[in-house]
Amino acid sequence: MKAFVFPGQGAQFTGMGKDLYDTLPEAKELFEQANSILGFRITDVMFEGDAEELKQTKVTQPAVFLHSVILSKFATTDRPDMVAGHSLGEFSALVASGAISFEDGLVLVSKRAMAMQKACEMNPSTMAAVLGLSDEEVESVCSTITDQIVVPANYNCPGQLVISGSIEGIDKACDLMMEAGAKRALKLPVGGAFHSPLMDPARVELASAIEATQFNKPICPIYQNVTTKGETDPAVIKDNLIKQLTAPVKWTQSVNNMIADGATEFTEFGPGAVLQGLIKKISKEVTVSGASL
Repeated sequence: MKAFVFPGQGAQFTGMGKDLYDTLPEAKELFEQANSILGFRITDVMFEGDAEELKQTKVTQPAVFLHSVILSKFATTDRPDMVAGHSLGEFSALVASGAISFEDGLVLVSKRAMAMQKACEMNPSTMAAVLGLSDEEVESVCSTITDQIVVPANYNCPGQLVISGSIEGIDKACDLMMEAGAKRALKLPVGGAFHSPLMDPARVELASAIEATQFNKPICPIYQNVTTKGETDPAVIKDNLIKQLTAPVKWTQSVNNMIADGATEFTEFGPGAVLQGLIKKISKEVTVSGASL
């Protein structure tokens, strides 16, 4: 069975999507439509902007979404048996599976980016990658910090878990993780504590936009970050998508569930190859590749 997966923020690079724009008139049309919807030429930044320009919140999330979704429309004639996305990538997966339209997906992603930026400005915060400890060990360390917010945020693969929280809390957690035997506990260059309670203002803001958007039954199950299970009920999908901003991304668990449900081939649609690397660390028994035209 074929699984299509979609990356999140951090996969962007200068020139992303330019091959699609230059070689496929239908893809160029979608990129230009996106420029109109967003109210600025995001393609200029995607194709020619430097790393700093690409890191702008209003650019990064829509850019990764656009590259992923447009690539999925033209790179293959296969129909997926299941889909999943890492954080932001869940929106790409929803469009690829027919649960929401391209236009609605782009609008939601743009609103999500702006809401998260506002939440970051309200509560200065950060994230850190912890390498070399089990999930249970990381969870245990986080639970010992009670005077600050520190929570597991991204269960990326065995031995790699990202934590999220207040700046003071993450500093304290990094020291404790190293004492507990972590190979590394490295603060990440991000604007805030994504997938933590500190994103609650963004969750509230995005919830109304999600509720007002038409969701359809997808053509295949989407394995959502919050539940890690294949969902097809539009109401359940909406609810999980709202919860996603303040809940951890359970990527390891989602991939394991997809494999348990029959996935043997994983194809990543979007910039970079981050998910391919993670899936290879989660299972040696499946085929993993990147999509191409």
